[in-house]
Amino acid sequence: MDELERSSDIEQAASGDGQLIWAAQGQRDGQLGPGVRAWRHGAALAVASPSPQQDRLAVRGDSADAAVLVRWALAEVGPSYRLLGEAALIDTLVRRLPGLAPVHHFYWMETTSLSEAADRGVRWLGTEEEKDAASLFDRFFPDSYAQPGRTGVHRWAGATGAVRAGAGPELLAVAADAWSADGCGFMGGVITHPAARGRGLARAVSGFVLDDLVKRHGRAALMVLAGNAPAIATYERLGMSKCLFGAAHMSAG
Repeated sequence: MDELERSSDIEQAASGDGQLIWAAQGQRDGQLGPGVRAWRHGAALAVASPSPQQDRLAVRGDSADAAVLVRWALAEVGPSYRLLGEAALIDTLVRRLPGLAPVHHFYWMETTSLSEAADRGVRWLGTEEEKDAASLFDRFFPDSYAQPGRTGVHRWAGATGAVRAGAGPELLAVAADAWSADGCGFMGGVITHPAARGRGLARAVSGFVLDDLVKRHGRAALMVLAGNAPAIATYERLGMSKCLFGAAHMSAG
């Protein structure tokens, strides 16, 4: 079992896999992010990333090697880590490893190109405006991992307008630069006020954030549940490619 200690080692071993590069949460000096550990076994690679929202263990490679590696990694970091990887690999590991239970399927989506979507007045929000963004989540998306004030959520972009004719301007759609890493920016917390849907605001704020992340990190990514067809279609129109992933965790007992 080989432990990797620098983000450049993971980037080389990952062969361009954006999720593994993102999971490393590398610092600018090339060291791994706080608490991050990574291992390679045969043709498999795993990166463990602690997080206040959800500890993650990203994995890729040959399923037989990955089964040995995941068993080792979970013994090292503990059972709180949720396993993430391509759906076929995760489904195989669930069958091979006792106690590992599936959670859900989702799409890992990424791009290295600019969307060139019209920003429609989207801008980065100030501290006071982020309080308005928090209100959107309280009312319409309380289960979102990315919310104002949470650790690792760096900046919020937003679009304002009137909910209905004659109403005053308010924050209608937001998206965040959240948990970005060297080599892979990450977007989360995309939400539109229900009364303002259908105006293209989610596409506008998403395009604004994704383009900034691509310029800063060379790549931008996000995760979206496999059943969220409208969001997936929006991100595909922005030029993002998708890959079906799975999540699994150690069941209690």
